[in-house]
Amino acid sequence: MKKTVVLDIVALSPRVIGEHTPFLKKWIASKKQAVVEPVLPAVTCSAQSVYLTGKWPTENGIVGNGWYFQDECEIKFWRQSNKLVQAEKVWEVLRKENPGFTVANMFWWYNMYSSADYAVTPRPLYPADGRKLPDCHTQPMELRDRLQAELGQFPLFTFWGPNTTIESSKWIAEAAKKVEEWYNPTLNLIYIPHLDYNLQKYGIDFSKISKDLREVDDLAKDLITFFENRGAEVLLLSEYGITSVNKPVHLNRIFREKGWIQVKNELGRETLDAGTSAVFAVADHQVAHIHVNDHSKLAEVKALLEKTPGIEKVLDTQGKKDYHIDHARSGDLVVIADADSWFTYYFWLDDAKAPDYARCVDIHRKPGYDPVELVLDPAIKVPILKIGSKVLKKKLGFRYLMDVIPLDATLVKGAHGRIPESDLDKPLLVADSGILDAERIQPTSVFDLIIKAVNR
Repeated sequence: MKKTVVLDIVALSPRVIGEHTPFLKKWIASKKQAVVEPVLPAVTCSAQSVYLTGKWPTENGIVGNGWYFQDECEIKFWRQSNKLVQAEKVWEVLRKENPGFTVANMFWWYNMYSSADYAVTPRPLYPADGRKLPDCHTQPMELRDRLQAELGQFPLFTFWGPNTTIESSKWIAEAAKKVEEWYNPTLNLIYIPHLDYNLQKYGIDFSKISKDLREVDDLAKDLITFFENRGAEVLLLSEYGITSVNKPVHLNRIFREKGWIQVKNELGRETLDAGTSAVFAVADHQVAHIHVNDHSKLAEVKALLEKTPGIEKVLDTQGKKDYHIDHARSGDLVVIADADSWFTYYFWLDDAKAPDYARCVDIHRKPGYDPVELVLDPAIKVPILKIGSKVLKKKLGFRYLMDVIPLDATLVKGAHGRIPESDLDKPLLVADSGILDAERIQPTSVFDLIIKAVNR
């Protein structure tokens, strides 16, 4: 077996590799590079699950970063149990072939309760007083305490939200190095999320994202050098490329205006009641699953979507099969945005009635993905005072609401999820020429290439 590292740098595409990434540009030039045709939807959970199982969403069940759990009538995003992935994982195949094989999964998604030997993933603490505290979950469980004793508490609030920085990615990188030194796994899967943040905020604007690219380049240099010095084969991988957008599309507001959305009044604010809505959308970046509880409206819904500005394709049963996303978790229809657009989860028509979680970083309660969580509300005149007062309440043990997120979806300038036209905006895989012999691969082939790398 060959010690192998799969370094997943999110949003790394050929378009952003250049003057701001000098190490990666030179290192990639010394290897073999292939374009990875993206899975639909080109989002983290779907892409990673295809890479690690070699199966499309049709078979592995991961149709997005979240979906409508029909037996519970609830939309849930960013679940963490590996049991949700309905296919055998690459490390399970390798372990059957090589009894001495071990794997470390460092922050790839669906990283809890899996058969991985070593795993680390974000998992906040939620005390009964309403606070959210940074923490992580590991297996073995004692690894959590050992890592945080060495590296400090996992910096959750720089991992996602308006305060994102390179610090969370640095923590992951250092944790991966510690796990390598302590356990020496055969395969080390490492997820570096930093580019995801400002590329979604600003799009492909090098005047604003050059710092992020330099930071990731430095981090990649440190990790690749570290593992290569230990004799590891490094495969560099990404899940999608981010492209510039300027048109948010509010599908649930369109449905509400048709009288198909049911909301519940909760203390003067509205929440979406999916189970009693005739039609609703589960928005996930540039792809959305449309659930039609009232099947008599299916043709009408499809016709409405086909003429809605910002929608490029409406996939029916055959369309879902064509894109390998025909699974029971998928919507009755799946819509794909055009190149300039992305889908919000917004369902209210009056911002005064928006649910309280809408103005917070609250990824588990929102019935859809919300990249506006990366932006601090520009209407807050002195944000340091407002945030400081809330942090003080938190430290004193009082309940508080960190309502600092705006409700203006036009602030988002970058998105992903659809399959882009240009290869410059697609994910990539970089490996030694002895592993990779093609210039273009399907996402399911990543599974085979990882096995090939380990078995060299």
